[in-house]
This record gives sequence, structure tokens and C-alpha cells, in this order.
Amino acid sequence: MPPCRIDHITVTSPTLEQGSDLVHTLLGVRPQRGGEHPRMGTHNLLLRLGDTMFLEVIAINPQAPKPSRPRWFELDRLPLDSTPRLRCWVARSDDIRGSMADASEVLGLAEPMSRGSLEWLISIPEDGSLPLGGAAPALIQWHTTIHPATGMQDMGCRLVELRLLHPEVERLRALIDSLRIADPGVVLSARVAPHAGLEARIDTPHGLRSIGSEYSV
Repeated sequence: MPPCRIDHITVTSPTLEQGSDLVHTLLGVRPQRGGEHPRMGTHNLLLRLGDTMFLEVIAINPQAPKPSRPRWFELDRLPLDSTPRLRCWVARSDDIRGSMADASEVLGLAEPMSRGSLEWLISIPEDGSLPLGGAAPALIQWHTTIHPATGMQDMGCRLVELRLLHPEVERLRALIDSLRIADPGVVLSARVAPHAGLEARIDTPHGLRSIGSEYSV
């Protein structure tokens, strides 16, 4: 089985505007408009972080019908008065079902998804929860020969490090090993913390900036 790659990191937010403000405050740039996810009743903003990586801000779309199943990324559990935060990440696979079978943790079901002309499969637990509190990746398999990041505006941002935080760090490390996640140019580490979380270090036009968890150590 080929190794998985870091694909994108996801900020969950009550609204896209609040998520955009968080990214601007921490990184000094604003993400561009993405699109809508009809199956999930959500929409997003996007910031390119490399040729095959990006940051996503995702929120419930108030104009879309409520889906018949729980939304992804625990968005149904997000209080309206909550603050946006880096909540989870996604790893890319060329064989999502094979990678899910190899994974040391249950990551959900491979669900078909779309946004505009883009189509893909992504692992989502049936209850919409985040495995290992978001420290574990969702898996994605794009149904396109060109990665979506290549079509995004280049704001001069690059992901250089992703820190995964969890109280049961050996479970997390075992999962990363089972998925053989490796990405040249990005430092990926798993660290002990009192709660699950993420911290991303991003090279920006304003210097090296961080976005993520208060539990980083």
C-alpha cells in the first residue's frame, strides 16, 4: 500500500466570516471562497498551503437544507457562540478503502462527496464524530488527476509542521505508522497533551506563524 500524504487542515467555525477572521488574525492572509457541499449542508473557504495542500474553513451553510445524517467534523455539535479553531486534518490516499483497512483505528465509512465539479471519497464516522478527537486524520481519495490546490490563489503560504496532540499518544503514533503517512517538507509529530488538538506552523509572507491548540507542548 502506498503511503498517505497530508492533504489539508480544517478550521471549524460557526460562520465562514468568523473563520476567515481567525485565519487573518493568525496568518495575516484571508482564505478565498470555496463552495458548497450539498450532502452535508456545509460550505467552505480555502487557503493554498502548497501544490497539494490547503487550509479549509468549514461551517454549516444556513441557506442549505439540513442533511438526513449527522454532518461531518462534529459541526452539529458546534455551539453558535463558539470560537473557530483548527479542529482536524485530512490525509490523502490513492486507495482509501485499503488505507482504512490497514488503519489501527476505526475511521468511519468511505462516503462519496462533491463540491461544484469536484468529487471524492472521504472517511466519516456515521455519527459525524472525529476519531481521536480530531488528532486522527480523515482519509480522502480525490477523483481528479490534478489536485484542487493547484487551482487556488497562491498567497505565499506553506505548511511546514503539523503537531498532533493527544493524551493517548501511543495510539496516535500507531495510527500514523499504520497509514504510513509521510510528506517531504512537512514535519509531522505526535505529542502528549491533556486533550486532543492540533497545531500547524505555516510559513507566510509575514514570517512563520502558528494556528492551533492551546495544548501544544
